[in-house]
Amino acid sequence: MLKIVSVGDGHETVRLVLEGQLIGPWVDELRRVCEEALDSGGGLTLDLGAVTFVDRTGVELVRRLAGRHAAITNSSLFVTEQLKAAER
Repeated sequence: MLKIVSVGDGHETVRLVLEGQLIGPWVDELRRVCEEALDSGGGLTLDLGAVTFVDRTGVELVRRLAGRHAAITNSSLFVTEQLKAAER
C-alpha cells in the first residue's frame, strides 16, 4: 500500500509525500497524480522519506519523473540504492 499526500507550499510546486511501498497498482496511481501535477504547469517534488520499497516499475516511474525535472527528496539509503542500480 502507498499513501500519497499532497502538501501545498504556497507556490506553484506540488509536493507529494509518499509513505509505504511503491509497487504494483500504486505505481499507476502515483503516475496519475504526478501527471495531473505536471500538467498544471507547476513543479513537482516527491518526498520519499517514508517509502520502504520500490519495485521495478516504480523505479522506472521515479526516474522518468526526475527526467521531467521533478525533485526527489528524503529518499532512504535503501531506496536511493534501488534508484542508482536501475541507472547501471
